[in-house]
Amino acid sequence: MAAPLHISSLLVHVRPELLSAVKTNLRQLEGLELHQESPQGKLVVVLETEHERHILARIEQINALPGVLNAALVYHELLETEGEKE
Repeated sequence: MAAPLHISSLLVHVRPELLSAVKTNLRQLEGLELHQESPQGKLVVVLETEHERHILARIEQINALPGVLNAALVYHELLETEGEKE
């Protein structure tokens, strides 16, 4: 049976002068995609994880990056495989 997939979206607010460096660091993280950005230092990030605790760990990791002011969860969905539905 396949593992469930957690899809979540974050809004990441960064110091505008460090936007490029933060994006470089974010691209190094597994299961993370950058989707939108603004020159004012706001990024929309999508995570794909197998467990919700990985979402929380990734948010903590992002918040610890130099230049990040805040990472906030704005969306979360659990995708179930067909074998898990009753």
